[in-house]
Amino acid sequence: MNGTTARIAVLIPCYNEEATIGKVVGDFRLALPSAQVFVYDNNSADRTLEMASAAGAVVRGELRQGKGNVVRRMFADIEADIYILADGDDTYDAEAAPLLVETLVRDGLDVVSGRRIAVAQAAYRTGHVFGNHLLTGLTAMMFQVKIADLLTGYRVMSRRFVKSFPFTAQGFGIETELTVHAVRLLMPVVEIDTRYKERPEGSISKLNTWRDGLRILSTIALLVREERPLIFFSAIFLLLALVSLAVGAPVVYEYARTGLVPRLPSAILATGLMGIALLSLASGMILDTVTRGRWESKRMAYLAIPGPQELKLP
Repeated sequence: MNGTTARIAVLIPCYNEEATIGKVVGDFRLALPSAQVFVYDNNSADRTLEMASAAGAVVRGELRQGKGNVVRRMFADIEADIYILADGDDTYDAEAAPLLVETLVRDGLDVVSGRRIAVAQAAYRTGHVFGNHLLTGLTAMMFQVKIADLLTGYRVMSRRFVKSFPFTAQGFGIETELTVHAVRLLMPVVEIDTRYKERPEGSISKLNTWRDGLRILSTIALLVREERPLIFFSAIFLLLALVSLAVGAPVVYEYARTGLVPRLPSAILATGLMGIALLSLASGMILDTVTRGRWESKRMAYLAIPGPQELKLP
């Protein structure tokens, strides 16, 4: 394969991972000797920075709390041709990284996601499995895409994906935005099964099933509003229209039977709800046109950056 030798960067956002970060950095350096490993610390209160630096990583920090803030900073700061995003908790399989990178370059892809296959029962808690299936199915339906693992934190990405990604998530919603960005811009994406390990002893998960699940659900709703406004506002139209009909139907029936409107407040409420419903539908139609213009602009920005096809692996 002819072309420029690819610069590979491993991006590891971290918060209180002193028990695992040294091994994670070492494993990725062993799997990809030519890659540069970056660890961005998010206000850890333990020895995460010290352990990452000792293992050979380039260590930096991000003061704004939340994984989304850290990843945003990493995408802005780091210059590379291929980016590998992984967590610092030693649950992802660094040995799979060369295969993921090779697949990205060989097939000219923009994202290769590591679909998590648990190798131990405790690696993937029941609540997390259910939540992942629910949120993955909802996103697949809303954005018309076939995906098996929406919330994986293990992804290999091209430069044109990373540098065309204007995301807004602050916390764990980042995984949802990564997927939706690729889907909406019609980027070539694949998933490859990778081992998902149990957290080592002494390592504590930062993910709260209910709290973060609701945040991710909120992120999905916001993305539907921004990227599929006609669907979002049509749903509001339908809800308000049904309530309006339920409130107004008895009034109309009474008027047809007696010629009188004995429940004037109900009539006013039904009329107001239907008016708001129609305004919502009109807003969705207008915003859908605006969104298409934004989509075309983002697509052109994405296409202006060279893809991975011409890269040569070290």
